[in-house]
Amino acid sequence: MVRERIGFIGVGLMGHGMAGNIVDKGWPLTVMAHRNRAPVEDLKARGAAEAANPKGVAEQSDIVVLCVTGSAEVQSIIEGVDGLAAAGKPLLVIDCSTADPSVTMRLATELAPSGITLIDAPLGRTPADAQAGTLDVMVGGDPLVVARARSVLDAFAARVVHVGPTGTGHTMKLLNNFLSMGYAALYSEALALGSKAGLTPQLFDNVIRGGRMDCGFYQTFFKWVLDRDPNAHKFTLRNGLKDMTYLASFANSVGLANPVGAAVRNSFALAVGTGHGEDYVPMLSDVISELNGIK
Repeated sequence: MVRERIGFIGVGLMGHGMAGNIVDKGWPLTVMAHRNRAPVEDLKARGAAEAANPKGVAEQSDIVVLCVTGSAEVQSIIEGVDGLAAAGKPLLVIDCSTADPSVTMRLATELAPSGITLIDAPLGRTPADAQAGTLDVMVGGDPLVVARARSVLDAFAARVVHVGPTGTGHTMKLLNNFLSMGYAALYSEALALGSKAGLTPQLFDNVIRGGRMDCGFYQTFFKWVLDRDPNAHKFTLRNGLKDMTYLASFANSVGLANPVGAAVRNSFALAVGTGHGEDYVPMLSDVISELNGIK
C-alpha cells in the first residue's frame, strides 16, 4: 500500500513525540524547524525530511498536521506569504492545536474552494503520552475526511473520538481544558487554605489520593507538589491563560454567563501577570501560596 505523504509543523513538547511515532511507523514525513533544532535533527536521523517553510512542507505532503499554540499561529502557517495555501495544491490539514472554534470554522469555509480541507483534532494527555503514542484525540470534521485522517491519528493516539463537524473538536478541547485548568486552580487554592490551617500537602494528599476526588490530572499535578518533578505536566501557565481566554470568547459568542470560567481565568492571569507565564501548570500552587505569604 502506498502511504500518503505527511507534513508536520510544530515539533515541540507534544509534536516531537507525535511526529516521531508517524515516521517510526513508516509514514513519509516532512518537518519544519521553528526555534529549537534538536527535535528536527532527531526526526531527520529517524528518516524525516526537512522543509524551510510551510509552503515547502505542503509541496512535499498530502496531509499536514499542525501542533502549534493557537488560532493566530494556525492562520499564519496557512495564509502567510510562504504558507500552506501558497503551494496552490489540494491538502488535508489536521489542526491539533487548541484554538478558537469560530476561527477554525471560518478558516475551513474560506479554504475549501482552493482544495484545502481543514479538520480539527486537538489533543488530550501529556508529552509523555505523545512519545508513547497514547494520546487522546477529539476530532471535528466530515466523517469521510476523518476516516482518511484516522490512520495518521492512530499513529500517535490510543483513543480517537469523532465529536462532530469541523469546529466541534476545538470546542470539546476548550471544555476539557476548562475542567483541567479548573482543577489546577482549585487544588492551588485548597493547598494554600490548608497551609494556613497547618495542613501540609502530604496530609492533603493522604486524604485525597485513592478517594473519589483522585484522578489522573491530580496525580500529575501532585508529582510537582510533593516530588518537585518539573516534568510532571509540561504545559505552561501562559498557554492555560490562552485557553481560558478562548473559553471566555466562546461563552460570550453563545451568550452564556460563565462565572466559574472567569474565576479560573483570573487565577491564571494573576500567575502570568506576576511573571510566571513560562512556569508549568502545577506550579500555579506555588504562585497562589506565595501571593498569600506562604513559603
